[in-house]
Amino acid sequence: MLILKRTLFYASLLSIWQLIVMLEIWPDYVVPSPSAVFGAVYQGFTEGHFGPGILSSLKRLLIGYGVSVVFGAIMGAALAASKSLEETAGSLFLGLQTLPSVCWLPLALLWFGLTDTAIIFVIVMGSVLSITTGVMTAMKQVPVIWIQASKTLGARGLNLYLRVMLPAAFPAIVEGLRQGWSFAWRSLMAGELLFVTVGLGHLLNVGRELNDMAQVVGVMGVIVAIGLLADRLIFAFADRYISKRWGFRRA
Repeated sequence: MLILKRTLFYASLLSIWQLIVMLEIWPDYVVPSPSAVFGAVYQGFTEGHFGPGILSSLKRLLIGYGVSVVFGAIMGAALAASKSLEETAGSLFLGLQTLPSVCWLPLALLWFGLTDTAIIFVIVMGSVLSITTGVMTAMKQVPVIWIQASKTLGARGLNLYLRVMLPAAFPAIVEGLRQGWSFAWRSLMAGELLFVTVGLGHLLNVGRELNDMAQVVGVMGVIVAIGLLADRLIFAFADRYISKRWGFRRA
């Protein structure tokens, strides 16, 4: 039933899109037809432009996101464990999180030049603070009575965090990681759009420079598809498994 609903929904969107094109409200170079967009995507894959771009973008994304997860988890746990640290460094992290990721690009270019490291730096700065905040919030939401009961049973120090607080906070931590992934994806596009390098952002720029709106929309569709695929295969699966494992829904 769900598949049918989604199929009808997207079919309706395509029909409305095609109708707008047929009415010629805007010229083709402003609003391309669905067939032109699908043709641009097909051409991009068959001619070997999209494949290397996707692989390059995913490589940068995985490296940057991996670094963000490690440092975000450490900083989030530290902020949750120390009230004084939260009251000092926590305010700094909150302020930095309001910065759009593209604001880090000039600094990255000055430090690392026109390299992949600069883009990875932008990805890390765009996502690590979101993950830090998510982990900290998840850890602080663990019911106090669970912590007190664990201490009564002898759990202390690192054992308390690893055996009690981390498992209790894990479902909420996964949601923080999910949000961090979306920020990393956006940060990657911001970095790739602003200087020439092999990647999906570069393909968007090429389409813009050639006034090829079909390619621009096609690349945007590929970006959305990859984002949805990652969400469904990784985060949605993890959410369902954890919900069943932790007893939040029926098996």
